[in-house]
Amino acid sequence: MPKSANAAPARLTPDMAKLAQPFRVTQGKHFKLKDFATRDPFGKEFDKAEAKQWLADGIDQLTTLQEKLYADDRWSVLLIFQAMDAAGKDGTISHVMSGVNPQGCQVHSFKAPSHEELDHDFLWRTTCRLPERGRIGIFNRSYYEEVLIARVHEGIVDGQRLPDTLRGKGFWRNRMESIADFEKHMARNGTVILKFFLNVSLGEQRDRLLARIDDPAKNWKFDAQDLVERGHWGSYMDAYQEAIRATATKHAPWYVIPADDKWFARAAVMAAVVREMRKLDLAFPELPEPQKDKLVDARRQLMAG
Repeated sequence: MPKSANAAPARLTPDMAKLAQPFRVTQGKHFKLKDFATRDPFGKEFDKAEAKQWLADGIDQLTTLQEKLYADDRWSVLLIFQAMDAAGKDGTISHVMSGVNPQGCQVHSFKAPSHEELDHDFLWRTTCRLPERGRIGIFNRSYYEEVLIARVHEGIVDGQRLPDTLRGKGFWRNRMESIADFEKHMARNGTVILKFFLNVSLGEQRDRLLARIDDPAKNWKFDAQDLVERGHWGSYMDAYQEAIRATATKHAPWYVIPADDKWFARAAVMAAVVREMRKLDLAFPELPEPQKDKLVDARRQLMAG
């Protein structure tokens, strides 16, 4: 493991706890996406240099928390990242998880479903990739695509070959109810679910897409399909708002993170993950006395050899 097994994560400072709290959504009924900023709302209270230091401190804390999660082997943690193109999902995941032992972390990206996946219900392919106990699982996009891109482009649902009787007026409401029920089930069985929407503005997305075109080192990142999806911006924002309204709960909160400043988004996500994992009160397992006696005997033999 990267850190000493005896190291303990420092307690979250009040400022760092405050960094995550404003973006946490646990009651979706009155949620409005327009009420959430796309840029750092703290102004001069928080700057880039401070964010980098907090990110570094958070990496140390998360490293130790993950060690304990792995050793304890009772809880699992699922981090879901959703966003528009160029919002910074990959970079955020890379920076926040940079100190975590790969043995205890599983990352899955979900693209267009395969033929096999289309022959199952829409939750099947992600259910197969849920983290084991003791591990942190990361979904780069997730089952929420089924109420986001599939809702904006309803022809996608045609390819799922569902019976016509199931494609009625309440179709999207039913799908979101299925997601909410699924997340409740997972929470009841020891999976901590944290969902992050990286909230980037239309203008910032334009600048990042232009950077991919203008910088030869970033050309490989550009996909003309991103421009097609950009043309549906309003429909996507409506779909995100409805999804968050329907699925934000205390046991599976959404964090709507300002993402126009990458440095702020990374620090805020880190603060949220550390904040939620500390609630688990994780600890290294305490061995029973007979096993401790065996350790003493093993040590004696090693010292004698």
